[in-house]
Amino acid sequence: MTDDTLPERSRVIQEQLRAAGLAGEVRELPDSTRTAAEAAAALGCEAGAIASSLVFLADGEPILVMTSGRHRVDTALLTTQLGAESVSMAPAKLVKALTGQPIGGVAPVGHPAPIPTAVDESLAEYDVLWAAGGTPHTVFPLSYAELLALTSGRPLRVAAD
Repeated sequence: MTDDTLPERSRVIQEQLRAAGLAGEVRELPDSTRTAAEAAAALGCEAGAIASSLVFLADGEPILVMTSGRHRVDTALLTTQLGAESVSMAPAKLVKALTGQPIGGVAPVGHPAPIPTAVDESLAEYDVLWAAGGTPHTVFPLSYAELLALTSGRPLRVAAD
């Protein structure tokens, strides 16, 4: 049973978490969690424990990159790691079309169709990660191993730090 007080997009995420056997609960926060800094402040955790969902285009194909909130994705490094010719940020309209979720609230799952996912290796340094729950005001906790399993993600180094 899903919490009926959650926004519809977040209820979809919660259902997918339960279907995957994960215990994490989507929670709605009073303040925005649109940026990693906002989310970390609202949750009382380090920015690095925020698993930010960013959509890129690698040779024109979408890839969801789950990155630590403590740094920016190095697109040159990501291009090399993916073996692509070029990588660029996806435009906001395309992100919304691919995920059904707004920028600042993109969850690692709950999209109309699965998106190949790369998971920042530096997220493994944290016992508990926080990911967006489908809106800029919702988040849920999970471990690095759970994030990899949930997304069928590929661990990658996405920043030089």
